[in-house]
Amino acid sequence: MKKIISILMAVMLMAGFAGCGNSSEKTESSNSAAESDVLKVGMECNYAPYNWSQADDSNGAVAIKNVDNMYTNGYDVQVAIKIAEALGKKLEIYAYEWDSLIPGVQSGKLDMIIAGMSPTSERWEKIDFSNNYFTSNLVIVKKAGSLEDVKTIADLKDKKIAAQSGTFHLDALTSQTEAKANEMADFTTMLIGLKAGTIEGYVAEEPTAMAVCEDKTYDYIKFVNNDTGFKVEDDEVSIAVGVKKGSELKDKINGALKDFGTDAQKELMAKMVAIAPSEE
Repeated sequence: MKKIISILMAVMLMAGFAGCGNSSEKTESSNSAAESDVLKVGMECNYAPYNWSQADDSNGAVAIKNVDNMYTNGYDVQVAIKIAEALGKKLEIYAYEWDSLIPGVQSGKLDMIIAGMSPTSERWEKIDFSNNYFTSNLVIVKKAGSLEDVKTIADLKDKKIAAQSGTFHLDALTSQTEAKANEMADFTTMLIGLKAGTIEGYVAEEPTAMAVCEDKTYDYIKFVNNDTGFKVEDDEVSIAVGVKKGSELKDKINGALKDFGTDAQKELMAKMVAIAPSEE
């Protein structure tokens, strides 16, 4: 099903970008975004627990505007609903490939990105961001009952710990610990390795760990960033809403999120983790 959705999204995106107008049309679209009664939000619809696709509108899911007969739900979706309601707008969610999200906002095809996107300095050069609407800790997923002696990252010395290739997770593991670091391709491979016992744990962000640990075979070490856990920059572990450069929507989004504090964020994330689809 995920492969089918990805193909559909790619086809829709090709058609959408082929229909982009000239620069004056883009400017007009951008200028009217804040005044429109519709809020066009882009996300992958394939990144649980932040966003995923499903076949019905159960649990408050929203129809995917550019994919027939499919719906999306997750933490990002519920935040999008909250923002749309606060702004008095009708929410439309569009499924975009990751690399097309920023161009979608820049072109005016989307009003905002709510897709588990971190506000890195590189992305700030292309678009603006709201205040953060979630900040995660880097933790270690492990088998239940194992690594009981690990309280801080210093205790990872000589432990067989994996992290995903090409991520800052791997950089943090190799530079900040004396663990026996294993570089693995993806989270599915790491979970297989953990199940087989070839590794003792792997680095993940807390929402991902929460989802895995719905299976009580596993649990995770609840490190706290820059304390018991890894030293990280805020933009590496936080997510924010992306909008076009100079858009007045940024301040309106911040107003909508003003009362959405840490406790409320954690409560919503826990609810989404509990209903998120399991990995196949």
